[in-house]
Formats: sequence, structure tokens, C-alpha cells
Amino acid sequence: MSFASPLFLWYFLPAVLAAVLIAPRTGRNAVVAVASLLFYASGAGGTTLLLLACIVVNYFAGLRLEPVEWGFERNRRRWVLIGTVSFNLAILAVWKYAGFATEQLAVLSSWFGGDFPVLELALPIGISFYTFHHISYVVDIYRGERPALRNPVSFITYIAMFPQLVAGPIVRYREIADQLPQERTHRLDDIAAGFPRFAWGLTKKVVIADTLAPMVDACFATPDEDMTFAIAWLGAIGYAMQLYFDFSGYSDMAIGLGRMLGFRLPENFARPYSSVTVTEFWRRWHMSLSRWFRDYVYIPLGGNRGGPARTYRNLAIIFVLTGFWHGAAWTYLVWGLFHGLLLVVERRFGWAHAPSDLRARIARRALTMLLVVIGWVFFRSPDLTSAFVMLGHMLVPDFAGLTDIVAAAVTNQRLVFLLLALVVVFLPANAGTGPFLESVRTRRAKALRIGVLTLGLGYSGLLVATGSFSPFLYYQF
Repeated sequence: MSFASPLFLWYFLPAVLAAVLIAPRTGRNAVVAVASLLFYASGAGGTTLLLLACIVVNYFAGLRLEPVEWGFERNRRRWVLIGTVSFNLAILAVWKYAGFATEQLAVLSSWFGGDFPVLELALPIGISFYTFHHISYVVDIYRGERPALRNPVSFITYIAMFPQLVAGPIVRYREIADQLPQERTHRLDDIAAGFPRFAWGLTKKVVIADTLAPMVDACFATPDEDMTFAIAWLGAIGYAMQLYFDFSGYSDMAIGLGRMLGFRLPENFARPYSSVTVTEFWRRWHMSLSRWFRDYVYIPLGGNRGGPARTYRNLAIIFVLTGFWHGAAWTYLVWGLFHGLLLVVERRFGWAHAPSDLRARIARRALTMLLVVIGWVFFRSPDLTSAFVMLGHMLVPDFAGLTDIVAAAVTNQRLVFLLLALVVVFLPANAGTGPFLESVRTRRAKALRIGVLTLGLGYSGLLVATGSFSPFLYYQF
């Protein structure tokens, strides 16, 4: 059930909001928990049992992990933590990576005449996200940063909350623990505050990302022998825009939905394409994932303590994990290593900080955008061969045009929306001003915001009604 589907927009969401409004003041979590499990089961089917099993294990583990004073119990807590984190990682490894691992073993086996069986498991929706939520929960309790949740309904609400269950933001337990026990008092105010953010995200997803999708798909589906300079660049730039408006649109919708339910979820994007360095890009792109890896992997590994060599090693580990977190494929690993190498180079040569000179900032911003777009080619390509073929054509201009299939996909409407997307992401803006059209103070700016949201929401509704939408790109992770 996509946020951009008629079933969600016209039936599920109104029913949930009505239930939230009429439920007792202390009944918010029960409504959210039940609605979230129904939402997940509608798309996940039998793999919902896997989510429920993980919820049960981590709930009872959390009760055993609160800090105590005496030595034996401290050792017991450590082993409970190790066992619980290992359980969560094992679940993720089996369902997400076992198929990839057996595929590689099958290839090696075929070289020696063997026939190694390939394991095929359906990837549970959102497993990468709810696994990280579970790990955050038990680690934060073990560190004494927040107490365990003794009410199982509150725990289900945190883990399975439907706005962020499938594709984030990744909400660390410490960020939401204080919100879970609170009674819901300002229900209509929360709905009024969250709906514009939801509408803005829906517009970004349906109007821009989904409009660009057929053109991008046609470019990346072009056979290697038919690839040209024009197709390669059109596909790379188009995908950079599609992915940003799709994923940031989802995050806006999730944050808006969370607010309508009475929760304040963390921001996930801060105009990443305005970054002047790759280091800055990762402070602005998918921020909840970056914060999670920083708090639960990078800092425990030693962070930037212990000298440059150890820092570079830690950065490499983080981005290998970031790549494989996104998917079990060599393309994701190379994408992660590419960004890890860029961060190491920036740190090694003192380029991680943005220059103060305006012309230098403009040049560095253009270079950063170029490097990010190159990285997206690995991220989107079906395999490494196709990625290198496309990159080769991007680097070597030719006079060939578009194939008939790509030309048919490049309509005037899609070109207009591609240009609109480029204008929006390249507008000069300060990350501290908040999401686009969210922080407005003047009367003219408020009028612009209302006008854009009204037109965008109306057009989005028409597109949804005609079935002109596609699943969110991050659903596959």
C-alpha cells in the first residue's frame, strides 16, 4: 500500500485519522499500532510474521538490558546485547544477503564443474529499516540513554509506525522515546500542521519523480551497444532528480504523517544538491542513515580518534556497510566504496571544508554534483558492466543522438519537469531555513506556498486517480 495510491489516500488514511480523533486521549498508540500492522500486512503478507517475531525478541531483550549496579548483572546485560544484535543482523543477513552470497558461490562452483544451489527468499518490505530500529532500541537501553518500554503497544508503535516503517526516516530510539508515553492532546492542531508537509511530499513524488521515471528507465534500459553520450547524460541527470524527489518526497510524507499522528520524526534531507563537498553531501542526504551509522558503528570503531589511518579505515568500513545496506549487489558495494574514497581524499587533503571564496564555492559545488551523479550511475545500473559502459559514454562525447525508444520517452512534459527539478535543486538556499516552502515568513511567501501546495495537490490527485504513479524507489531496500 503506497502512500501515493488511491487505497491509502482515500480509504486507509482518512480511516486512521478519524480513529485517532475519536479515540481516548491515551488511545493514540493503540490506533497507530493496529493501523501499522494492517498497513504492513497488506503488502508484506506472510513475512509480517518475521516482523512480529523480531518485535517479540527485541521487546523482551529490552527489559533485560536496563543498567544495573552489580557485576554479574552487568556481564549478563552485555551478553544479552550481543545476542540480540546478532539475532537482528542474522535476520537481515539471511533474508537480504543469503541469495546474493549463494549466487556468488554458484558462480565459483560452476568454474569447477559444480552446481551449487542458489537460495531464493522473498525480501521482506522494510527489513533494512526495522532491523536498524531494533538495534537502536536495545543499544540505547544498554547505554542507559533511555529506559525500556514496558508497554508492548508503545513498543509496537515505535517499531511498526507506518509512516516510517517501509522506507524511513530511521528513527533512533532516543529521538522518540519521550514522545511514546505522552497523551495526545492537540489532535486537530497536529493534523493541520502535518498535512501541508504530506501534501508537499506527495507533489514531489507524483508530479516530478513519477513523471521522470519512464524517461530514466528508457535510458538505463538502453543496450550497451546503443548507448550514446546524450542518452548516458540524460539518464544520469534524470535519475539524480528522480531519486531525490522520490525519496525526499517520501520523507516529507512520512514526517507529515507522523506529525498528524502526534509524533515529530527527524528530518532526512537538507537540500543535499547544494553541497559544496561530498562530506557536506552526506550531512544533508539521508541524514537519518548517516546519523545511525555514526552513532552505532563509526564512533564505537573509534571515529576520528587514533590518527588518520584509523579514521580512513573507519570511513571505508562505514561506506562499505552503507553500500551493502542499500542492496545485495556489486553495484551498491562499488557505489559505497566510491563515496568512501571521496571522503578519505577530502579529509586527507583538507578539502572537507567548504571554501569561503564565492567562485571557489561555485566550482566545488559543480564538482561535487558531478561526482554524486557519477556515483548514481553505479547505484541505478543493473550491473557493473552497464555502469562502466554508461560512464564511458559520459566521458567521451559523440555525435550520436537518442534511440527511438528513448526519444519516444523524452516528451515535452518530461523535459519541462526535468528543467523544473534542476531549477529547484540549484536554487541557492541555506540548510538552516528548513525544507523548501516550509519556512516562510512574508505574506507573499505564504501566498506562494499555499498556491504551490494547492495546485500540486490537485494535480497529484488527478495523477493518482488515473493510476499514474509508481512505488517509491526506496521500497526495494
